[in-house]
Amino acid sequence: MDNLLKLLDESIMLELNMSELYVLFSGIFPEDRNFWWRLSLEEKNHAALLKSGKEYFVPNDKFPSELLDFNIENIMTVNAQIRKYIEMYAAVKPERSEAFSLAYAFENSASELHFQEGITGENVSSNLAIFQALNKDDKDHAERIEFYMKEKGIEKIDVK
Repeated sequence: MDNLLKLLDESIMLELNMSELYVLFSGIFPEDRNFWWRLSLEEKNHAALLKSGKEYFVPNDKFPSELLDFNIENIMTVNAQIRKYIEMYAAVKPERSEAFSLAYAFENSASELHFQEGITGENVSSNLAIFQALNKDDKDHAERIEFYMKEKGIEKIDVK
């Protein structure tokens, strides 16, 4: 159970870090403010779902493990990378294509993909179905970022 709690804490931090990165981007890019702001709120919602799961599902051994990447080192690495970019971009503003490409890359990280796959899976346990219902439309961030980039003519570049 201690392992699960550590995983949840790191996963919650991941969602909050992504939210903070998107808030930063919403301030840097006024033309994309609403897009980034919405993603930020959705990441906070993901963190809140995981916190609720930690509080109410873990003590009863009912937390749906499908939502988590069980490689804690991977989650910690992604968290450290996001923090690095938040600090860097707070000092030196990125190009628009860099911001979108970075967000796309982070949304395709193993940890974020794991949450995405769990939250959109089919034939799921009743416990996971509760999380899916609570999450509703807050999904497919990578897909939405990619679509927005194409729609706005933003070039995807290599980052990370």
